[in-house]
Amino acid sequence: MNRISNNLPQILESLYHTYNRREYIASDPEEFIYEYPEPADMETVGFIACCFAYGRVAQFKKALRFVFEQMGTSPAAFVHDFRQNQRKRFAGFKHRFNTENDLCDMLTALRHILREHGSIESFFAGFYKETDANIIPAMTGFCGEFARLRERLCKSPADRGFGYLIPDPAKKSPCKRMNMYLRWMVRDDAVDPGLWKSIPASKLIVPMDTHLARITGILGFHAAKTVNLKTAVEVTGEFARICPEDPVKYDFCLSRIGIVEGCTGKPSEFCPKCGLNPFCG
Repeated sequence: MNRISNNLPQILESLYHTYNRREYIASDPEEFIYEYPEPADMETVGFIACCFAYGRVAQFKKALRFVFEQMGTSPAAFVHDFRQNQRKRFAGFKHRFNTENDLCDMLTALRHILREHGSIESFFAGFYKETDANIIPAMTGFCGEFARLRERLCKSPADRGFGYLIPDPAKKSPCKRMNMYLRWMVRDDAVDPGLWKSIPASKLIVPMDTHLARITGILGFHAAKTVNLKTAVEVTGEFARICPEDPVKYDFCLSRIGIVEGCTGKPSEFCPKCGLNPFCG
């Protein structure tokens, strides 16, 4: 290892303490979680928020604000008691590739999960095995069964729009939003609420967005031009060499360099202040 590589753990820790703060979640769908005090609502809100968190931030936040306003003070209770005649509450809803039908079909499947299993965690944990190398097998089982539930309960095959909400890890998608949700639910610090206790943080996979893909590429963690789930696993492995018990620890703080500081990988006035600047030369 060269000098810079040897210093990387210290640099990452410094960035973690600088950016891993609640004040920086305003640009993140995770902020909706903290609007509710009850764990059941936080879990439900987080799942819905992560599903629709694609596209422009202002756009998906507007869509999610509308959804949660219709659900009242307890989104978990609303979903638990969701009925088909309540679909009209979401009439006209649209977010990029998704319509009110996609949303209500998802709520129908989620209703079944909450009624039959008590929580999303309990349902997800049914697919998890301690012997699994990472969370991908459990995530694959969860997403596949969720899609099958939707098809059985709604009595129709899922359309293309629904596929944007619930990813299929078998199609090699990096599953960024689902991995992001798992980070929220499993990790416990100033940013992540850590509501789930059945899954260890050591099994998580980093949520690969454009910011993290660019920065980890600069760090030499991957050389992929097109990021997929294999890339996310590769990058997670590099982080695990630094922090094996919590390999996604630095996801939030590294993403803030792009989101908060406006880093695009090109020289800017922020560069001299950034701890990662030596890697960019």
